[in-house]
Amino acid sequence: MRRQILNLPENAPEEALEGLALTNPTLIAYDRERGLVTRATPARDKVGLVSGGGSGHEPLHAGFVGSGMLDVAVPGAVFASPTALQVHEGTVAADSGRGVVQIVKNYTGDVLNFRIAGELAGDDNAVATETVLVDDDLATQSEDGPGRRGTAAVLAVEKICGASAEAGADLRAVAEFGRRVARNARTLSFALSAGTHPGETSPAFTLDNAEVELGVGIHGERGTGRIPFADADALIARLVDPLVTELGCTRGSAVIAIVNGLGGAYPIELSIAARAVHHRLSGQGITVARSLAGSYVTSLDMVGVSVTLLPADADLLPLWDAPVRTPALTW
Repeated sequence: MRRQILNLPENAPEEALEGLALTNPTLIAYDRERGLVTRATPARDKVGLVSGGGSGHEPLHAGFVGSGMLDVAVPGAVFASPTALQVHEGTVAADSGRGVVQIVKNYTGDVLNFRIAGELAGDDNAVATETVLVDDDLATQSEDGPGRRGTAAVLAVEKICGASAEAGADLRAVAEFGRRVARNARTLSFALSAGTHPGETSPAFTLDNAEVELGVGIHGERGTGRIPFADADALIARLVDPLVTELGCTRGSAVIAIVNGLGGAYPIELSIAARAVHHRLSGQGITVARSLAGSYVTSLDMVGVSVTLLPADADLLPLWDAPVRTPALTW
């Protein structure tokens, strides 16, 4: 039986958000009534950024509220979209007079509710909005269906958009930076074990010790297939090589690399995975211009890793390097 540090399972998201705000009172505030996480001191005279989605992916998105990233995060229940009314409230709260960019991961509920919220915000010209859709998951690339899922590239979108907004870019320019990152970034993941929902006693799916699930999603979705368990270098190669091919990276290319833990991977494992990413790319003559390793976009306690690659265009690097101060990301 999976034991968890919980009170009532249904209260887990709200209690976690309250705890996050109490731990970071100079950075964020939690509005339980409206279901929003906002900056402790709202920004002025800049394009606002709002994002959100189901809980269970912590620190996404509440952990990225602060200077240099989001103005407002809108959390739903575990793996469930926030309501359109919540998103509308968050959009209005993010506005300081220059409009709001809504950053949306490509899941049906999120897309629908953010779209409705954008329409509500536009009524009577109350708040001008632009939408950035993040659809980076290579495992779900298909000509049919809803398209690629939104996964860990959302971190890069929020960072780049956040830096451009802080620098004074207008609404359309901030959104275009985000769309460019989303258009060019790709992610691929694997899991050694699935996550377990709060209050449940078993994970979303099971694997034996010789199996690895390749192409998993951040809501516990099964992957595209199972591969044999292997050492870290071999497993990371199964993520890096398809990404390099998809992005058309060649010798002399440069990338931003994000090695993301899915919730249950230890820091020592993520550092080993990051080492493998660096060595695999450098062995192909590809420069890792910037990199990040840690658990940023999780799937409860799933034991696994995702790798995101984004071509490191010269005008993106200063935005990546720009200062940021949030509960989960600071430099």
